[in-house]
Amino acid sequence: MSRRSALALAAGLPLSLLAVRHAAAAGPAMRYTMTAFTNDSESALYVYESDDAINFRPLVGPRPHGSPAYRPPGGLLRDPSVFRHVDGVYYLTYTTGWEGQTIGFASSTDRINWNHLYDFPIQVDGLNVTSSWAPEWLVDAQGRVNVIVSLSDGCRFTPHLMTTGAPALQSAWSRLTPLAGLGAPLGYQAPVDRPTCDRFGYGYIDTTVVPVNGTYYAFIKNETSKFIELAIARDPLGPYLFVPLADPNKWGSPREGQCVIPLPDGGWRIFFDDYDENNPRYFYSDSHDNFRSWTTPAELPELSGFVRHFTVLPEIL
Repeated sequence: MSRRSALALAAGLPLSLLAVRHAAAAGPAMRYTMTAFTNDSESALYVYESDDAINFRPLVGPRPHGSPAYRPPGGLLRDPSVFRHVDGVYYLTYTTGWEGQTIGFASSTDRINWNHLYDFPIQVDGLNVTSSWAPEWLVDAQGRVNVIVSLSDGCRFTPHLMTTGAPALQSAWSRLTPLAGLGAPLGYQAPVDRPTCDRFGYGYIDTTVVPVNGTYYAFIKNETSKFIELAIARDPLGPYLFVPLADPNKWGSPREGQCVIPLPDGGWRIFFDDYDENNPRYFYSDSHDNFRSWTTPAELPELSGFVRHFTVLPEIL
């Protein structure tokens, strides 16, 4: 795909199938489930529910913040990503440590009681993985269940994808494959010293991919500039081409932990974390012209300053 074609796609992105279904229905009843970790704890899962994807209430414990719904048997629980599989079960994947070669998996039938499934070992031929961050679910256009995780070689992060055909998401995952177009520049070869790393940049993390009628839109945190960027591809594995946002400064920097969901009116909502240690806040921003422009970010009520990198799962009731 040429850059001109990519820009043309970005100028007229089709609505997602879910958004079209929402718009066609007369105000369908929606449920939005948020899974988060918090500024107070990197080893506990908090679960929230909302009717409008703005005002969230805890499923466990009193408002506003609630209580932990789950703690894994070991390690951390950061960046929890949730989806509901065809078996009706909710599955969670999450970061198990600042450094290391595993990501965690858990499941629940009611979003309140969770069972640890396994910690999956991350291995990539030719790559000395030092960190495995922010795994995110992606159900592609063929219905395949994938996880995208950002892997570091000690300098750069590169998003990788793995796929499973196991009905209950047992640990039968494919080999991890880097997303084309989001890898290292020409001339880069790990390991490198810090000045060389600074020159080549730190790669991309927190990759969340939205499939829209056969095209894949990746919202990515540039770990060098700390901005959220957009890249698109015809295949989950790429090659991805970056396309400019109408106002890249509107969301600000540093930003991370982005999650993008369709809205019932055909629009989109992005959530993101400013991760300011002195004044941590969480924002949301909407687009009603198919990703071309976005509203001025608004702070998430009640939970801003408490929750960290979360995902939101929309469901039609």
